Amino acid sequence: MNIAIIGAGATGLTAAVDLLKAGHHVAIFELNNKPGGLAAGFKAPDWDWSLEKFYHHWFASDADVLKLGDEIGARDRMVYNRPITVVFYEGKFYQLDGALSTLAPSAPWLDKIPLSGTLARGLLALKFPGLSLLDTIRYGLLGAYLIMTSNWQSLEKVTAHEWLSKWAGPTGYKVLWEPLLIGKFGEDLYRQVNMAWMWARIKARTPMLGTFVGGFQAFFDELAAYVQKAGGQIRYSTRVTGVERSDEGQWQVTHISPDAGQTTSNYDKVLVTTSPRLMAKLAPQLPPDYLSKLSDLKSLGAVVMIAALDRQLSTRGFYWHNLPKTAGFPFLAMCEHTNFVSSDHFGGQHLIYCGDYVPVTHPYFNMSDDELCATYLPSLKRFNPDFDPSWIKQTWVFRESYAQPVPFVNHSRNIPSLSTPLPGLYFASMSHVYPWDRGTNFAVRLGRDVAAQILKG
Repeated sequence: MNIAIIGAGATGLTAAVDLLKAGHHVAIFELNNKPGGLAAGFKAPDWDWSLEKFYHHWFASDADVLKLGDEIGARDRMVYNRPITVVFYEGKFYQLDGALSTLAPSAPWLDKIPLSGTLARGLLALKFPGLSLLDTIRYGLLGAYLIMTSNWQSLEKVTAHEWLSKWAGPTGYKVLWEPLLIGKFGEDLYRQVNMAWMWARIKARTPMLGTFVGGFQAFFDELAAYVQKAGGQIRYSTRVTGVERSDEGQWQVTHISPDAGQTTSNYDKVLVTTSPRLMAKLAPQLPPDYLSKLSDLKSLGAVVMIAALDRQLSTRGFYWHNLPKTAGFPFLAMCEHTNFVSSDHFGGQHLIYCGDYVPVTHPYFNMSDDELCATYLPSLKRFNPDFDPSWIKQTWVFRESYAQPVPFVNHSRNIPSLSTPLPGLYFASMSHVYPWDRGTNFAVRLGRDVAAQILKG
């Protein structure tokens, strides 16, 4: 079969690996000039590593991406360590997540104890002034339950707001869980998000975080090269404008590229890995009920400012800072990347992300880059009172309209099937990784799942 894949992100490239192994011909169309999708990066002239436009890391539990690394011969360049994650409470930062060895650095073997991460969270919570002893016990039991249970289907029947209000208690919910929900989904949506989404975050994530030598862009460059070596074609800087089924049953993909202009190519099957909105635009001949499911999938966009500083911002070495919106921060999180990956790889510059998830109607999407930086930068003094704007050597701003799916109650009923009602047309998006949250590992798993369906069909 001749198969077209639209999008050279983790899902599209992984699907291509399996389809090529099965002996089929694959052509990938990618709008950008490089692979990677939301995990793509950029590199300043004096950097040895690339930096992701939107912050990314792997978790130690990401079995699918680790297996893919083995397959393409890149596993030895997947590196892991334990950066420090903190939350902001009443003007100070406190660590509530991390390895058990954080509390006893001379005993790294503690991290091998079953449920050591849960135990560490409980012990760190004991030092957190926002919780009473009873709140801390509830926090620990709640975390242990979510890690041990696999019954997410029952959890999607209730909102995270309702479930956590009941089981975390009023103080625990108000101090820890509600700020996370509001920060991620905003005041208008946070009470509607189902509890399975929160379960997935607790279930799948570990304090051990990973990256790739050279940055995520280096990983996707290797994956793309592997696909090409196996016989796959990747057409970069190519915009697909339409996907239509001919009377003969062939799929006609219309695409525009700088060198060839507008062209139409024929394929036996097509996999689209874009946003639901773009899928509906590319294939308007889909049945109304399927198009309706696409339009009903709600998501938020991402807005990120990256700043290169000439010195460390968090002198205590904190990596990830969770920030409650009620505290007046103009963004959801501040991530000091070079407290996770050495600044030596970036010409000695210290790199920070300031990011937020907001609707595409939010003013952040209409601000100029300078206006957004002017909104974000004053808050850096709250992370380091000595901060001065002269520390900043360069800034970058990136925006993406489709970055965070919003899962409502019984959300599994709302997800359109990977195999569309039109024979030979498939759709696999970030919304399909549910109940898991978006991330490279689950995009890889999705690529394998949809490739299996294509081969079966």
